[in-house]
Amino acid sequence: MSETLDTRSWRGVHVELLRRIQTKEWLPGAPIPNEADLAIEFGCARTTVNRAMRELAEAGLIDRKRRAGTRVALNPVSRVVLDIPIIRLEVEQRNASWRYTLLERAVCPAPVPISSRLGVERETPMLHLSALHFADNKPFLHEDRWINLSAVPGVERIDFSAISANEWLLQNARFTHGDITFSAEVAGESRAGLLSADPAAAIFVVDRITWDQGQAITSVRLSYAPGYDLHSQI
Repeated sequence: MSETLDTRSWRGVHVELLRRIQTKEWLPGAPIPNEADLAIEFGCARTTVNRAMRELAEAGLIDRKRRAGTRVALNPVSRVVLDIPIIRLEVEQRNASWRYTLLERAVCPAPVPISSRLGVERETPMLHLSALHFADNKPFLHEDRWINLSAVPGVERIDFSAISANEWLLQNARFTHGDITFSAEVAGESRAGLLSADPAAAIFVVDRITWDQGQAITSVRLSYAPGYDLHSQI
């Protein structure tokens, strides 16, 4: 288990339980420790573990039966489940060393296309963050993010030079669903400079908005350095 993963939050517990399933540390059909034991292991409340387990059950990855306990699903449901990855872990899983640099932080209104998509008034102050993630000291991706201050109280006090918004939000901000778009774009001059790429190079781009019921939490654009390949599971 990663020492820096905050397993006091349900998302941190969820990430660790999912890792154990995906890496076959817990084999299909194997029993999973009960919530009380996991809460002791992670140093969190039992309700925190319960929330993480519910997410796994709803994704069809575990079977929960009263009196029979909880087991890793033998036959997961046939549907695609896209988890929002912690970028640090994604880099480390590629056997690379992760590093992160915050380039810009400001509280200001978002551009009209973004505020319109988020359903907020044009002049609503939002937290804007621009950051670079590195793999073995080479640019991995550029993160351009807008956070709805009213949806995440206190977020403006977080030191995002010490932890990425990607990781902090996954561990601390509740969300119910999201919208995601994948595209290929030409890097252009500004992103080429950030990603050490040719301006004419094709790059992989992810645009994502996460929501808590009807309230938008954050809009983020992730622009990956050339050569990135997406891995998912079905």
